[in-house]
Amino acid sequence: MTLSTLTWLFAIGFAAWYWWRAKAIKDFVLTAAKNYCKRMDVMLLDDAVYLRGLWFKRDRQGKLRVWRRFLFDFTTTGEERYLGRIIMLGQQVEHIELEVHRFE
Repeated sequence: MTLSTLTWLFAIGFAAWYWWRAKAIKDFVLTAAKNYCKRMDVMLLDDAVYLRGLWFKRDRQGKLRVWRRFLFDFTTTGEERYLGRIIMLGQQVEHIELEVHRFE
């Protein structure tokens, strides 16, 4: 095996691992969004969350973690769409918030 072949195998393996890990995190965030919307008596739309920010930040213990910001749409009336946000730091949900919205 050449170094070029090993490099390509590593790159493909890393891409597969990253995709698998990112999907698991997205599924976790989707579940958190569903549960939060249920507690707040709003309806999650499209059954989806969207990654809109990725960065590195330190947690409370000073360890470097991946910071992610996910967005999702929700509604209270079925007519208007509002935006929700979920912030994750590492494996933990740090914050969930809903845009100001009308109650029915």
